[in-house]
Amino acid sequence: MCTHIGGHIVFVMKSRSLTVGLVAMVSLVAFEYLAVAVAMPVVARELGGAHLYGLAFSGAMAAGVVGTVIGGRWADLRGPAAPLWSGAVAFGGGLLLAGLAQNMETLIAGRLVQGLGGALINVSLYVLVARVYPEAQHPKIFSLFATAWVVPSMVGPALVGAVAAAGHWRLVFLAVPFLTVIAGIFLVRGLAGQPISGGQAEPAPGLLRKTGWAVLTAVGAGLMQYGSDGEPVLLAVGVLVLLLALPRLLPKGTVRAARGLPAVVALRGLTAGAFFAAEVMVPLMLDAKYFLSPLTAGLALTGGALSWSFASWLQGREVFSRMVNLVAGTASISAGIALMGVVSFGLGPVALAYPSWIVAGFGMGLVYPTLSVLTLELSARGEQGVNSSALQVGEMVFSVVAVAVTSALFIATANGHWSVFAATLVLTLLGLAVAPRTTRRIVADVREAVGARG
Repeated sequence: MCTHIGGHIVFVMKSRSLTVGLVAMVSLVAFEYLAVAVAMPVVARELGGAHLYGLAFSGAMAAGVVGTVIGGRWADLRGPAAPLWSGAVAFGGGLLLAGLAQNMETLIAGRLVQGLGGALINVSLYVLVARVYPEAQHPKIFSLFATAWVVPSMVGPALVGAVAAAGHWRLVFLAVPFLTVIAGIFLVRGLAGQPISGGQAEPAPGLLRKTGWAVLTAVGAGLMQYGSDGEPVLLAVGVLVLLLALPRLLPKGTVRAARGLPAVVALRGLTAGAFFAAEVMVPLMLDAKYFLSPLTAGLALTGGALSWSFASWLQGREVFSRMVNLVAGTASISAGIALMGVVSFGLGPVALAYPSWIVAGFGMGLVYPTLSVLTLELSARGEQGVNSSALQVGEMVFSVVAVAVTSALFIATANGHWSVFAATLVLTLLGLAVAPRTTRRIVADVREAVGARG
């Protein structure tokens, strides 16, 4: 009896250590993602590399796409521990290289290594959740992951801005590796004795092919990103490259949102792409049309981050069914974007912008972690890594494409804030059509609800 109780206590302590380590690692990756965006203008001025400014972001994104594909296959074949620790080392090493850089070229090299490491971490965490935690706990764990991304978005920009303005931008890069070591200590304690061995995975030649398509996908996304700034030829070439390469990294049927996992990946791309592309425009519109200060305009995004966190908490406690999370959540994103469009047209008061983005953020909080849970539920052992990488690659690339296309629309349209919100609204409406196709259970629930009303 005492032995049983003692073993249970050890299990609970390990589980808590693992959860703390996982959430801390997610928070550090999220914080650095946001921190770099805030600090880069100061960095570029000091290092004299303004002409390489965009490469600091697109390079990290490209490395992230490749790292996600490699990490997913690696985790399936050998288990998630090896890519997780390799990612942590690369993430910390890249930050140290960037923080000590004396020129922009070295900083970009650090960003490439950091982007690769962050991607390996992210995809490995999904496989860890699948291998270690009971399925019933997955909604709660992904709720914590969502909160770990949202919280840095509320406190990070102001903190980093103050540090960078004081001339200490290097601390933005150099402090995080030490915190990564602390998170790693919790992970080591939590992973001791856990069943995280590899499953069956595609052989090495398949991995090499996927890596090649990942490189092409990253190139296509980068071309679209650069082409959106008034370079239609680059934009068109980027589209063609993506049409060729991206489907090779996603489940078959994703483009037509086939029922099951393809629809899950498609819905993640549509909702994330629409939300992030619209979010980029919110502070710009509030500044240009209503002359709000950056701080006042940024409060709209803070409200969205808070509601995202709250909705993720509700999802983690399974307050609503999966069908409600996905359908109502996507509808909430649509409503928030539509209301923001009303503000951009001048048909409503500027104060409406704040509840608008709270509504949109709430929808993302319901949809985002639910799709993560479904991805693992629809994945056999040995496919959790590759399917998780497909989910994340789809999200990254869809978001880049959405931002690129809406940026081109904004440039081409006089006073074009409204065109961005209109385009992203179309994406969320497509998402509403896709949401019932994510699982057979959700389709059955919808039919049952419609039959009950009839």
